[in-house]
Amino acid sequence: MRTAGVLVLLCAPLLLTGCGRKSNAELIVGKWEVAKGERAPAGSVAEFTKDGKLKVNRKAFGQTKSMEGTYKVEEDKLITTIEGETETDTIKTLNATTLIIEDSRGKTIEMKKK
Repeated sequence: MRTAGVLVLLCAPLLLTGCGRKSNAELIVGKWEVAKGERAPAGSVAEFTKDGKLKVNRKAFGQTKSMEGTYKVEEDKLITTIEGETETDTIKTLNATTLIIEDSRGKTIEMKKK
C-alpha cells in the first residue's frame, strides 16, 4: 500500500504536465486574420472549422476572393487543399491569439485570432 502511494506521488507530476494544453488541431479552429505575410495580403481571413473545412477570403487590390477547401493538422504541419492544390506548411507559433505558418520556401504568414 505504501509503495503504491509513493508511485502515485512520483508519477502524478508527469501525468499533469500535459494536462490543460490544447493540441494544434484544437487551437486552430476559428477565424484568423492575416496581420502580415509574404503569401497573403493583410486583412485576408481564414476560417478553420472543427470538421476540417477551410474558408478563405483573400483581399487584394480592393477585391475579395472567396475560396473553400479542407485542412488537417498533424503535429506541427498544416496541410491545406484549396481548388485542387495541396500545400503543407509548418506551424511555427500557435496559441489562443497568434498563428504563424511557414511554407517550404521559408515564406511566412502571421495571423491574429478574430
